[in-house]
Amino acid sequence: MRRELDMLVGQMHATGISYDEGVREFKRRFLLHVLANHRGNQCKSADELGMHRNTLSRTLTELDLDTAQIRTGLKRPVRSERPTNKVQSITSAAGGR
Repeated sequence: MRRELDMLVGQMHATGISYDEGVREFKRRFLLHVLANHRGNQCKSADELGMHRNTLSRTLTELDLDTAQIRTGLKRPVRSERPTNKVQSITSAAGGR
């Protein structure tokens, strides 16, 4: 993993990405990953990250991340909005035709 990170940093530097841009993007992706693992729960995410929940909330605001969108994107759609496989069910019941 260290080698991959070294290569990524080298590529970022070679393409002219500034330090501030690189740090901001790393924070965004890291926080999104942890939040996704905890289904958008900021308290559990903050505990895993070793920071206070208010610090996490402030950081999310600074990075323009909306936790409501994170939570909504991770939820299953309501039953009426889920795709159905009626054709497959009918085919199976008819003997696989």
